[in-house]
Amino acid sequence: MTTVLRFALLLPAAGLLFAQFPGLTLPPSGNNQKASVTQYIGPVKVTIDYSSPAVHGPAGPGSAQIVDRRGKIWGGLIPYGMTNLGFGPRKEGPWRAGANENTTFTVSHPVHIEGKPLPAGSYGFHIVVQPDEWTLIFSKDSTSWGSFFYDPALDALRVGVKPRKHEYREHLTYEFSERKPDSAIAELQWEDLSAAWKIEVPKVEDIYVSQLRKELSSSSGFNWGAWDSAAQYALAANVNLEEALKWSEYSISAPFVGQSNFTNLSTKAQILAKLNRLPEAELTMRTALSHPATTPGQIHQYGRSLLAAGKKKDALEVFELNVKRNGESWPTHVGMARGLQAMGDYAKALEHAKKAAAQAPDPLNKKGMEQLVQQLTAQAGK
Repeated sequence: MTTVLRFALLLPAAGLLFAQFPGLTLPPSGNNQKASVTQYIGPVKVTIDYSSPAVHGPAGPGSAQIVDRRGKIWGGLIPYGMTNLGFGPRKEGPWRAGANENTTFTVSHPVHIEGKPLPAGSYGFHIVVQPDEWTLIFSKDSTSWGSFFYDPALDALRVGVKPRKHEYREHLTYEFSERKPDSAIAELQWEDLSAAWKIEVPKVEDIYVSQLRKELSSSSGFNWGAWDSAAQYALAANVNLEEALKWSEYSISAPFVGQSNFTNLSTKAQILAKLNRLPEAELTMRTALSHPATTPGQIHQYGRSLLAAGKKKDALEVFELNVKRNGESWPTHVGMARGLQAMGDYAKALEHAKKAAAQAPDPLNKKGMEQLVQQLTAQAGK
């Protein structure tokens, strides 16, 4: 067998360097496995798709020999600056931020990258690597192969970030190392370095509200709970309160949908209070508390919320209303014990705590009430 023939027979098995023909499922070129990472920032979806090279890789293009390239990645395998890629219409290009075809960065809504705006869309992601600073490039061309056809005229955004030391990573990895309701930190990690950039969603509350408007006009809008949940979100975020009030009213009284109950009435009362329409808020809350379907637990939890807000007298009135309406039902005595304790009437609070301990519905609540009895006994001096 000739040397040429032996080489031809060995090549596919050794390096997996055969052509990647569209429509065929074949191992990735150079064994650089495809990877994808997605993170939601609130309602905003962020996805990075890439091919992941390893530190232990081919000695060179077309080589079947696997070598340890640690210490030879940055400034070696990945050259510093723009470099001649050996193919394509331009002499120089950046690193493709991965292996094989384009690394892509996709966002479902407009975001800020390191404080600079980036519209929604899918971008080719490239990096100009330097020893002390990396330039991240988000290109409007997201479909070309690697960086061979990179055109600076198509740059949507460029930002600079600082590389830093990182624990060893054999395979190039992207991950989201920090996550908050309106921002996240994306990070490239490979070999002994990493580079991170901040992704922020400006006015994330507006995106939620916009999405809620759409969803309330779908099948979800045929349920009172959907309108109430939307109103509760706006209330908690303190945005679009007038619109939230309309949503709340729709939950209560809209034809075929509305259903008056403690949940949506109390939501409406809280929105009215935020709008400083206090008499209406008080009337609506009293309607919620006196609603025929309101449970002792709902009244109790409202009283607890007043205690947490420092409104001790108002809380005690609510607990007294619960006793008047529901008598010995759990947890009426719990509320009275907590309310009277807050007002400093430890002797009466102790009486109610003992009754609550006797009627506790489960071991956990019983233990809590027994501890309260001990506490009040000490406070009452008994």
